[in-house]
Amino acid sequence: MAKRRRYLTARLPDGYVKTIGPTASPFTHYWRIVATLANGKTEVFWGHTATLAEAKRKRLALDDAARQRGWRDHRFEIVALEASDTPPE
Repeated sequence: MAKRRRYLTARLPDGYVKTIGPTASPFTHYWRIVATLANGKTEVFWGHTATLAEAKRKRLALDDAARQRGWRDHRFEIVALEASDTPPE
């Protein structure tokens, strides 16, 4: 039997909404890094994970990444994904 496909939505505190899907993957959390580069531009990295613990592990290498890439500042956020059977409008 095929896995049920669903849409996953992440709603971040700043109002940004990201929809993933349709997917049958067991993702539960969305993570995002918003980095301010040395020249003032912004770069965004994101992903989704199957557990909260897995999402939190993404933070471990963040300080080293910021130093290596010369980021002036960065913000790391994790939110739970909301599952739905229908696509968002």
